[in-house]
Amino acid sequence: MALVSLRDISINFTGTVLLDKVSMQIEPGERVCLLGRNGEGKSTLLSIIEGVTSPDSGSADYARGSRVAMLPQEVPQDLKGTVYDITAQGLGKVGEHLTAYHEASSALIDTIDSNNNQLVAQLEHAQHALEEAGGWPHHQTIETVLSHLKLNGDERFSSLSGGTKRRTLLARALVSRPDLLILDEPTNHLDIDSISWLEDFLLRQTTALLFVTHDRTFLKKVATRIVELDRGKLHNWECNYATYLQRKEAALDAEAKQNHNFDRKLAEEETWIRQGIKARRTRNMGRVRDLRKMREEHKARRDRVGTVNMIIQEAERTGKLVVEANSLCFGFDETPLISDFSTAIMRGDKVGLIGPNGVGKTTLLKVLLGELEPQSGSIRRGVNLQINYFDQLREQLDETRSARYNVADGNDFVTINGQQRHVMSHLKDFLFTPDRSKVPVSVLSGGERNRLLLARLFTRPSNVLVMDEPTNDLDAETLDLLEELLMEYPGTLLLVSHDRAFLNNVVTSSIGFEGNGVVAEYVGGYDDWLRQRPDVPVTQKKACKPKSAQKTAKPAKQKLSYKEKFELEKKREQLKTMPALIEKLETELDDLQTKMSQPDYFKNTPQAMADDQERLETIEANLEVAYETWEELEAALEGVTLD
Repeated sequence: MALVSLRDISINFTGTVLLDKVSMQIEPGERVCLLGRNGEGKSTLLSIIEGVTSPDSGSADYARGSRVAMLPQEVPQDLKGTVYDITAQGLGKVGEHLTAYHEASSALIDTIDSNNNQLVAQLEHAQHALEEAGGWPHHQTIETVLSHLKLNGDERFSSLSGGTKRRTLLARALVSRPDLLILDEPTNHLDIDSISWLEDFLLRQTTALLFVTHDRTFLKKVATRIVELDRGKLHNWECNYATYLQRKEAALDAEAKQNHNFDRKLAEEETWIRQGIKARRTRNMGRVRDLRKMREEHKARRDRVGTVNMIIQEAERTGKLVVEANSLCFGFDETPLISDFSTAIMRGDKVGLIGPNGVGKTTLLKVLLGELEPQSGSIRRGVNLQINYFDQLREQLDETRSARYNVADGNDFVTINGQQRHVMSHLKDFLFTPDRSKVPVSVLSGGERNRLLLARLFTRPSNVLVMDEPTNDLDAETLDLLEELLMEYPGTLLLVSHDRAFLNNVVTSSIGFEGNGVVAEYVGGYDDWLRQRPDVPVTQKKACKPKSAQKTAKPAKQKLSYKEKFELEKKREQLKTMPALIEKLETELDDLQTKMSQPDYFKNTPQAMADDQERLETIEANLEVAYETWEELEAALEGVTLD
């Protein structure tokens, strides 16, 4: 017998039909992944199955005695207590006994008077209640789940960040051991180690599972069936994810062809009806009735919303070197985050940063980009860096302002690759309707906020992209497009992500945080990092010392000779001319490339085309030399005065 049976469920929000007479069954032990674009109504459907939201019509039937638990996408505002308290809530009455035992034991440990009779009595009462309820195995389960999700049971829930609150709610759902567990984006805010543990934990359970996720590796490993919500209808796919993608593409192609034939037939009938009285004779009334039905069918048809259209604005390219770090060291107190790390990131590199939450990935980015000063070591940055930063906490968005205001800073137009576009047209490329463009950011979903941040990011030209957790809440289709865009991006990419498939597909090298301050660089993505990383735990390195504490002999300040001053002045004058020279070479290069890309270029003589190719190679070589000279001059003049 099915655990849950949905029959003809419909729901309509503000004129938009999210669910249109959908039906579905979930059997015991099944692990069902619910797919669909952002805004299609996936969270609404999960809420109906949980019993929190009532549909406009239809029914949801449950097996007798079955229990349902859910991890929501949004954090409830009325939860109070410690992390342990919230987690234990998933166990009902047993959870209350566990909370009482945990509070009494913690208080007894913290109190100065170990002979506190009242606390001892509370502890004994909680122990007795747990023994009667058989709650001790649940206590061990809570401790295990909190440990693997990196949660401190004694922290107050109200003091946690949004991501840590969601991890606490995930812990509550996992320990409850329901008949049906519903998870809405469970991998958000989890690092790779926690995601891997969650996969194994779910695979060991006999609980039925219904989940929504953007993590394709998680989906492939966990799901036994895929259900897709598309334009208000549910479609069942009894296959793996790779086969689903193939069948889905074939189904969309068939639908497009069918709609094309229908529209052509409708156009023919509309032409016929406009011919006049002949079309309205009695012997043709059947054809008129058929035309009316076709009109109604066309009006009721929900066409698929267009795909996201993302274009990255490219700035003038950087020099060959983007950033070089030597013996880099950074830490807090006696805890080293980065110890003796060296790297050279060159133009066009796509580098992934891999490691657990809190290990120092964002800190390393800030050190490399100059937002933080290293405690020891040196950093040399290239020339002409124009950096765009994607913030995992979305702090670049003003929650009180509309999506439109956030993208264009209150203006009506944005500039994309030198061309002005209306801000509403730009937002439409990121699937924002006029209504959604005008609401405050605070009411947007997580996926919409991420798309908005991408829309804002790509209005600014860059040659270095820094993306900190860009994949959270994005649907699979947008993820695929973002992957393609980043793979074709000619600039330099620094990417922090826990999405293993995304790392494998995008990055060419990885910086792995192995713990204890050890940071190492590897060729390839996530799978390559797994294969190359050390098999044994690394030994802890010494804590970093601030520069002020390092005993380094300061070189005596020497007065420059006339000849040295003359040479430095020459270099300074040469440095002033470099930007204009580079601009001239790049303009010439662009003009030549435009000329050679013309459709009728092949009509030129072979000699002329050979000359153009030779000139193209010469300009590119001169441009490379100019950038290297610029970098050398800046390095030579750094910190030098002529006084």
